[in-house]
Amino acid sequence: MSLPLFLGCLWVLAATATALMPMRRQYIPGVTLLLCAPVLLAWIGMVHGWVWVAVGLAAFGSMMRNPLRYLIARARGQKPELPPEIRR
Repeated sequence: MSLPLFLGCLWVLAATATALMPMRRQYIPGVTLLLCAPVLLAWIGMVHGWVWVAVGLAAFGSMMRNPLRYLIARARGQKPELPPEIRR
């Protein structure tokens, strides 16, 4: 297995572990995973081709759908409400 695919598998395991944490503790690891994913997907694409990038994007979109919805709403100028567990 190539290094990018191995790191992709580790990313999936880290995202799953982050999802199992309480909501207030998900913020820092979740943002880190969100920022690492495009770099990792680009690396996988350079080594293995666009088909595996499409598979990775599907997994990324599935696992990070709520943060992506929040970021898209903020980009549109809306003020989405955060869950009470992470409001300060």
